[in-house]
Amino acid sequence: MVDVQSSADDRNLPLDKVGVKNVRYPLTVLDKYSKSQHTTATVDLYANLPHHFRGTHMSRFIEVFNRHHHDLTMPRFLDMVEEVRETVDAERAFAQVSFPYFVKKSAPVSGSESMLDYHCCFMAEVTEHRRVFVAGADVPVQTLCPCSREISSRGAHNQRSVVRVRAQLGEFFWFEDLIAEVESCASSGLYTLLKRSDEKYVTEHAYDHPVFVEDLVRAVVKSVEARFHFPWFSVEAENAESIHNHDAYAFIQRGERRSI
Repeated sequence: MVDVQSSADDRNLPLDKVGVKNVRYPLTVLDKYSKSQHTTATVDLYANLPHHFRGTHMSRFIEVFNRHHHDLTMPRFLDMVEEVRETVDAERAFAQVSFPYFVKKSAPVSGSESMLDYHCCFMAEVTEHRRVFVAGADVPVQTLCPCSREISSRGAHNQRSVVRVRAQLGEFFWFEDLIAEVESCASSGLYTLLKRSDEKYVTEHAYDHPVFVEDLVRAVVKSVEARFHFPWFSVEAENAESIHNHDAYAFIQRGERRSI
């Protein structure tokens, strides 16, 4: 059959990225306590396209991912992206895989167990001479406003917040360990199941540990630097303010990031 995608193009415009986006696919990832975890991923796969080609072969991206999705752990992710690059004969290949990652949590007083989902992701860029891998986790937490607690005769406003950590590997790490470090820096972590004794504890614990959004990102950076050794990482926090119709935001990055 005629290969239309590989036909010549005379507009002299190379494309930085072409490929497939928002592919939904089952995925198996490493789990610290259960060895592996089955989840559902949203997948973006790209490669660069030289100016003289009209198009790329989209089906080849899916074929490669289909071969790897049963065992796409962190150490194997870059190999998959390299295979994409070689299969479509590109100089550079890129991938992003986002997925819910479930962690079993015990309520702080009753010990009641439940599962809480965290949005996690892998991102990679591969060339013939360079490999860059970034992993990340979005951790929902509770923050209580120090100013509100200081100036109010009763109570203090609090809000659900999300802390997003992106880290270039470096060393291997467990999502569970990174999540625990982030939650320890907030006014309180979140739980799917709380009994009344747990709710009382969480409310009072948050009141005793107020943090601004600025405090939160600084504390997470210090905690991550003490626990891990990433060449580059970033921390951003976003508070869905309970007394404003806008969010509070803060961001820090450390190290030197390569393009991705």
